[in-house]
Amino acid sequence: MAELLAPAGNPEKLIWADIYGADAVYFGVTKFSLRSFAGNFTIDEASAGLEYLHKKGKRGFVTLNIYPYSGEYKDLITTARELEECKADALIVSDLGVINELKKAGIRIPIHISTQANTLSYQTVNAYHDLGAKRVNLARELSFEKISEISKKREKGVEIEVFIHGAVCFSFSGRCAISDWLTGRKANRGECTHPCRWNYSVMEEKRPGVYMNVGEDERGSYLFNPKELALFEYMQPLAEAGVDSFKLEGRMKSIHYIASVTSLYKRILGGEKIPESEIFRLLNRIKNRGYSTGFMKGNITPDDYQIDGDGSNSEAEFLANIMTDKQDGYSVAQIRNQTIAGETVEVLEPDGHTKEYKLPDILLFSDGTKDTVANHSKFILLEGDFVPYSILRRIEK
Repeated sequence: MAELLAPAGNPEKLIWADIYGADAVYFGVTKFSLRSFAGNFTIDEASAGLEYLHKKGKRGFVTLNIYPYSGEYKDLITTARELEECKADALIVSDLGVINELKKAGIRIPIHISTQANTLSYQTVNAYHDLGAKRVNLARELSFEKISEISKKREKGVEIEVFIHGAVCFSFSGRCAISDWLTGRKANRGECTHPCRWNYSVMEEKRPGVYMNVGEDERGSYLFNPKELALFEYMQPLAEAGVDSFKLEGRMKSIHYIASVTSLYKRILGGEKIPESEIFRLLNRIKNRGYSTGFMKGNITPDDYQIDGDGSNSEAEFLANIMTDKQDGYSVAQIRNQTIAGETVEVLEPDGHTKEYKLPDILLFSDGTKDTVANHSKFILLEGDFVPYSILRRIEK
């Protein structure tokens, strides 16, 4: 069966990705990663995370997908050597010079080509394979038919990987300079400020100071705001076409996002027949800008953009998670957001299924005190049989 590859912005999220069904996890270290604000891993944390995954029979891939300047290669190769000692299962890279320098340095970690490389053809896939790459992530701008062609015509021994869910960059596979121009923060150095998500208005040159909104809400217009990718309906056809790995976007996303998305796509990849209405019910529990199949269907249409609002909304709030150990026969819940006694919450379990649970009218804390409200960082005791790492969330109608 194809691999499900989940993101982790820090060591805690790596564990959640594993618990909720990822076959492999990708993450960045503190340097040379295109997510400078994700938290990321120190080398010691990367080593511990990889050891944890390997004990579970899973793999960890590390991003070195920055486009480095000439003076940065020595430090990058040093980092790669450290990751080799940590037994990283692959390095995710974008730059041709990085591939060459890794080979010259004798580093034997398998190379995966990042989506940043904009791979659009089987010829390019095969060229990367000739250079030593084991896997190539295909550009999000490809249709199902083009991916199928690439799969058929790739050389034996090279794997292909496809992003199946998550935020989409307005520019070609992330090769964008809007942030550089508007803020001085370099998108291809991991510093993107996401100006494609900002609200914009139009000003006519002879009416300075008069801003006219275009297809907007009260905050302005969102001209460059693509909806989130959600390719659940293409997952089985892509697997049948030979895709080796399905990748979830989101190294800067929350634990709630990682748990929700990973568990859902694990169920789908496993062949479970889930009604579309149920899939959207689960996906709308997490923050999103609306969902789209993007280029997979061939061409982009107006329905693939959300220009009438920033749309980062969800129908649920992450309240608490169940700890691994019990106390006096009770399940222990770690509070993440204010939780009210007596309210009915939805429980998301690591297998992706949900159920309802009514909180007691008086909350019992782990220190023996009681109250009707529990705030962040507190621990409450709950009756009932909960699976460790289950999420309790408030449904906001």
